[in-house]
Amino acid sequence: MLESYLPIAILLIVATVVCLLLVAVGTIFGPRRKSFRKGSPYESGMQPIGPGTRRMSVRFYLIAVLFILFDVEVIFFYPWAVNFRALGLFGFVEMLVFVGILLVGYVYVWRKGALEWD
Repeated sequence: MLESYLPIAILLIVATVVCLLLVAVGTIFGPRRKSFRKGSPYESGMQPIGPGTRRMSVRFYLIAVLFILFDVEVIFFYPWAVNFRALGLFGFVEMLVFVGILLVGYVYVWRKGALEWD
Protein backbone atom coordinates (compact mmCIF):
# COMPACT_ATOMS: atom_id res chain seq x y z
CA MET A 1 0.00 0.00 0.00
CA LEU A 2 2.77 2.45 0.84
CA GLU A 3 4.59 1.71 -2.42
CA SER A 4 1.98 3.79 -4.24
CA TYR A 5 3.30 6.86 -2.37
CA LEU A 6 6.90 6.17 -3.42
CA PRO A 7 6.81 8.40 -6.57
CA ILE A 8 5.45 11.30 -4.50
CA ALA A 9 8.21 10.84 -1.91
CA ILE A 10 10.85 10.72 -4.65
CA LEU A 11 9.42 13.87 -6.22
CA LEU A 12 9.50 15.72 -2.89
CA ILE A 13 13.09 14.62 -2.22
CA VAL A 14 14.27 15.63 -5.71
CA ALA A 15 12.48 19.00 -5.47
CA THR A 16 14.03 19.69 -2.06
CA VAL A 17 17.52 18.77 -3.28
CA VAL A 18 17.17 20.94 -6.39
CA CYS A 19 15.96 23.91 -4.32
CA LEU A 20 18.79 23.58 -1.82
CA LEU A 21 21.29 23.16 -4.65
CA LEU A 22 20.08 26.31 -6.43
CA VAL A 23 20.25 28.36 -3.23
CA ALA A 24 23.74 27.04 -2.47
CA VAL A 25 25.02 27.80 -6.00
CA GLY A 26 23.60 31.33 -5.82
CA THR A 27 25.17 31.92 -2.44
CA ILE A 28 28.56 30.53 -3.44
CA PHE A 29 28.91 32.11 -6.89
CA GLY A 30 26.72 35.20 -6.49
CA PRO A 31 28.11 38.74 -6.19
CA ARG A 32 28.82 39.99 -2.69
CA ARG A 33 29.83 43.60 -3.24
CA LYS A 34 27.38 45.83 -1.45
CA SER A 35 27.30 49.56 -1.92
CA PHE A 36 25.03 52.43 -0.99
CA ARG A 37 23.95 52.89 -4.59
CA LYS A 38 22.96 49.22 -5.00
CA GLY A 39 21.08 49.23 -1.72
CA SER A 40 19.12 52.40 -2.39
CA PRO A 41 15.61 52.20 -3.86
CA TYR A 42 15.17 53.18 -7.49
CA GLU A 43 11.99 54.20 -9.22
CA SER A 44 11.67 56.04 -12.51
CA GLY A 45 15.13 57.56 -12.21
CA MET A 46 14.08 59.81 -9.32
CA GLN A 47 15.43 59.87 -5.81
CA PRO A 48 12.77 58.68 -3.37
CA ILE A 49 11.25 61.17 -0.95
CA GLY A 50 10.34 59.84 2.45
CA PRO A 51 10.26 56.24 3.61
CA GLY A 52 9.70 53.44 1.14
CA THR A 53 6.94 51.88 3.22
CA ARG A 54 3.90 53.32 4.89
CA ARG A 55 1.45 52.03 7.41
CA MET A 56 -1.62 50.38 5.99
CA SER A 57 -4.95 50.45 7.73
CA VAL A 58 -6.28 47.18 9.11
CA ARG A 59 -9.47 47.94 7.19
CA PHE A 60 -7.57 47.40 3.93
CA TYR A 61 -6.68 43.86 4.96
CA LEU A 62 -10.21 43.21 6.21
CA ILE A 63 -11.70 44.21 2.87
CA ALA A 64 -9.11 42.10 1.03
CA VAL A 65 -9.94 39.02 3.12
CA LEU A 66 -13.67 39.57 2.66
CA PHE A 67 -13.19 39.89 -1.10
CA ILE A 68 -11.24 36.64 -1.23
CA LEU A 69 -13.82 34.91 0.97
CA PHE A 70 -16.80 35.90 -1.17
CA ASP A 71 -14.86 35.41 -4.39
CA VAL A 72 -13.97 31.84 -3.48
CA GLU A 73 -17.56 31.12 -2.50
CA VAL A 74 -18.84 32.41 -5.84
CA ILE A 75 -16.59 29.88 -7.62
CA PHE A 76 -19.06 27.20 -6.53
CA PHE A 77 -21.67 28.65 -8.90
CA TYR A 78 -19.85 27.33 -11.97
CA PRO A 79 -20.08 23.58 -11.29
CA TRP A 80 -23.69 24.06 -10.22
CA ALA A 81 -24.51 25.87 -13.47
CA VAL A 82 -22.82 23.15 -15.53
CA ASN A 83 -24.86 20.39 -13.85
CA PHE A 84 -28.04 22.40 -13.36
CA ARG A 85 -30.30 20.12 -15.40
CA ALA A 86 -28.93 16.93 -13.85
CA LEU A 87 -29.41 18.23 -10.30
CA GLY A 88 -33.02 19.17 -10.83
CA LEU A 89 -35.16 20.84 -8.18
CA PHE A 90 -33.04 19.53 -5.31
CA GLY A 91 -29.92 21.22 -6.72
CA PHE A 92 -31.83 24.44 -7.25
CA VAL A 93 -33.07 24.48 -3.64
CA GLU A 94 -29.60 23.67 -2.33
CA MET A 95 -28.15 26.58 -4.32
CA LEU A 96 -30.85 28.88 -2.94
CA VAL A 97 -29.81 27.85 0.58
CA PHE A 98 -26.16 28.48 -0.33
CA VAL A 99 -26.96 31.92 -1.77
CA GLY A 100 -29.06 32.69 1.31
CA ILE A 101 -26.14 31.90 3.61
CA LEU A 102 -23.84 34.07 1.48
CA LEU A 103 -26.40 36.88 1.54
CA VAL A 104 -26.72 36.70 5.33
CA GLY A 105 -22.93 36.94 5.63
CA TYR A 106 -22.80 39.84 3.19
CA VAL A 107 -25.54 41.77 5.01
CA TYR A 108 -23.80 41.14 8.35
CA VAL A 109 -20.50 42.50 7.00
CA TRP A 110 -22.30 45.46 5.45
CA ARG A 111 -24.15 46.29 8.69
CA LYS A 112 -20.94 46.09 10.71
CA GLY A 113 -19.41 48.69 8.37
CA ALA A 114 -16.56 46.47 7.26
CA LEU A 115 -17.01 47.58 3.65
CA GLU A 116 -16.76 51.32 4.41
CA TRP A 117 -13.55 52.89 3.19
CA ASP A 118 -12.62 56.07 5.04
